[in-house]
Amino acid sequence: MLYKKLAKPILFRMDPEKAHHLTIDGLSAVTRFPGGAQLLKSMYGVQNSPLMNQRIWGLEFANPVGLAAGLDKNAKAVKGFSQLGFGFMEVGTITPKPQPGNELPRLFRLPEDKALINRMGFNNVGTDEMAYNLQQTGKRDIPVAINIGKNKTTPNEQAEEDYRACIRELYTYGDFFVVNISSPNTPDLRNLQHGNDLKRLLDAVTAEMQLQQKKNGDAGKPVLVKIAPDLMDDELELTVHTIKDSGVSGIIATNTTLSRAGLVHANRSQAGGLSGSPLTQRSTEVIRRVYQLTEGKLPIIGAGGIFTAKDAYDKIRAGASLVEVYTGLIYEGPGILTNINRGLQDLLKKDGYTHISQAIGADHN
Repeated sequence: MLYKKLAKPILFRMDPEKAHHLTIDGLSAVTRFPGGAQLLKSMYGVQNSPLMNQRIWGLEFANPVGLAAGLDKNAKAVKGFSQLGFGFMEVGTITPKPQPGNELPRLFRLPEDKALINRMGFNNVGTDEMAYNLQQTGKRDIPVAINIGKNKTTPNEQAEEDYRACIRELYTYGDFFVVNISSPNTPDLRNLQHGNDLKRLLDAVTAEMQLQQKKNGDAGKPVLVKIAPDLMDDELELTVHTIKDSGVSGIIATNTTLSRAGLVHANRSQAGGLSGSPLTQRSTEVIRRVYQLTEGKLPIIGAGGIFTAKDAYDKIRAGASLVEVYTGLIYEGPGILTNINRGLQDLLKKDGYTHISQAIGADHN
């Protein structure tokens, strides 16, 4: 209520990107005060439930609802986000060298459509500064994934060098990694989702992960691939087949869409990736198809238009082991996490399940 009555009206009167920075800086600042993290947890923390905890890729997830990449691009507010009730979070997308991203304005609200359009263009501080930020975070309460991309100036033929550099610089700081090849805002990036380009990239990524594992003497870390919702079925089939063969640990479905079907807000004509409610159904369809193509053997993180427990549950029943929110958090505030977690428990009980794992892919049975 605090968010909807007080914070949201102020933030929604501001330029979207200014509001974004204010939120990140505010969350970061709160946790630097003594008792700040505890205050956030007491206000927004989600109660743990044995129904909801899962161990996937050797990592513990207290609940299945995570924060999608793009909100905490530079890992400035990891401690703050960790207290709000997330089961995990992604930081990034990060590129080896810092880059300013696309020209302003580049983030647009579409309130009537419960959506956002962004063409940020991987604006970020680069791996060195992110490493410093993650070092400053100290002990973490939830798994943190680092979402990695390539610099705009790096040609696709050399893209794997950028992804390798991100892994090399940040390996010790991430609990798992996400290869972003599906943002629509870096020229030609989505071409890396196909054929030999994808195979070459994933071969390089898995080789670098193995190299770092050996160097650090650990058990290895999961690496996932984030795909677009706009792939045609034959493209999706080939992409998933290549991902499956590469030996990576999972798939995130999906990134933002270029589709503008059914939008009513004037900002619908803005270029960029669309997220939020208009993506709900399509991302669930992609999850369902990916689950079929992988025979349920490759864990999926479902993302795209999650505003309610039912949205999340539909994705879980379609085959997602975990889900992520972004636009829903902007529109609904941190209370969305308690609402989704409580609602999911009710839906699980209603369907006679005693643990969330029983619902994953249930629509296929």
